[in-house]
Amino acid sequence: MLCNVCIIASESECPPTHKYKSSDIEALRKRFDGWVKRHGQKYKHSEEWEVRFGIYQANVQYIKCKNAQKNSYNLTDNKFADLTNEEFRSMYMGLTTTLHSQNTGFRYDEHDDLPKSKDWRKEGAVTKIKNQGECGSCWAFSAVASIEGIHKIKSGKLVSLSEQELVDCDVKNGNQGCQGGLMEDAFTFIINNGGLTTEKDYPYEGKDGTCNKEKAAHHAVSISGYEVVPAGNETKLKAAAAHQPVSVAIDAGSYLFQLYSEGVFSGLCGKNLDHGVNVVGYGEVNNDKYWIVRNSWGAEWGESGYIRMKRDTFDKDGLCGIAKLASYPVV
Repeated sequence: MLCNVCIIASESECPPTHKYKSSDIEALRKRFDGWVKRHGQKYKHSEEWEVRFGIYQANVQYIKCKNAQKNSYNLTDNKFADLTNEEFRSMYMGLTTTLHSQNTGFRYDEHDDLPKSKDWRKEGAVTKIKNQGECGSCWAFSAVASIEGIHKIKSGKLVSLSEQELVDCDVKNGNQGCQGGLMEDAFTFIINNGGLTTEKDYPYEGKDGTCNKEKAAHHAVSISGYEVVPAGNETKLKAAAAHQPVSVAIDAGSYLFQLYSEGVFSGLCGKNLDHGVNVVGYGEVNNDKYWIVRNSWGAEWGESGYIRMKRDTFDKDGLCGIAKLASYPVV
């Protein structure tokens, strides 16, 4: 499933425990109080506050340690900073990779004269950042974003489509709503269903529900098929991303992803694909080539909901396995 994880980041470099001075603890308590208010977090009782403060304290130490290494990216005490990594993974990962097919065509030529950089946001082919909440529906957000993108490219109209329809209705071909799914299976459902309705007509609720067939019958956008990017080839992924937003699967379950703030992410991660996202472009800064990756954890995470991930690594599967399982819809 998209959205289960394996942690490979070396925690030994930044040990999770540390003895603070009493003055440091008091300052951290004030900082945590501010964090709680800023993120509108509510705890049931003082004991829970203390537990969350302890987790926050360990995460802040980890953030300071990693940022002191002067990497190409930084971490921060974002909205996930009161969660252990195990809690984070159980809440926000949701990709199912057990069932997928590689038997499709691939229409893009990596030998074409591709632009040096591409950003589909600048061309109006990407809707505002959305938030899957505590539901493993990343697969639905990834599939929907790719369809929104190609529909805009082909029709000139950007329409926000319904992830909830997929969560509620696409339950017979391997996808399991908030328990995980796969973008290719979502594309197949939309093809067989004749299309997908709008977010306005079938709004997101962040939980499993019963399929509303009346709403699902209002097809705003349709696709005729999908194609899979040949696995283990970042050059072919670039060719696809130069023509349209692409659904990709990554290993996003590490502390580094959980607490990412900004910069070109180049941290250690595995290839245990657990999260569905979108490549919506690529570029280069300070000799660092990167993918522009759209996430579904809200605009408060990362670079206003996005992460730049290092491109053209020595691993054929790409950083965090980004080139292992990529696909895009065809209209």
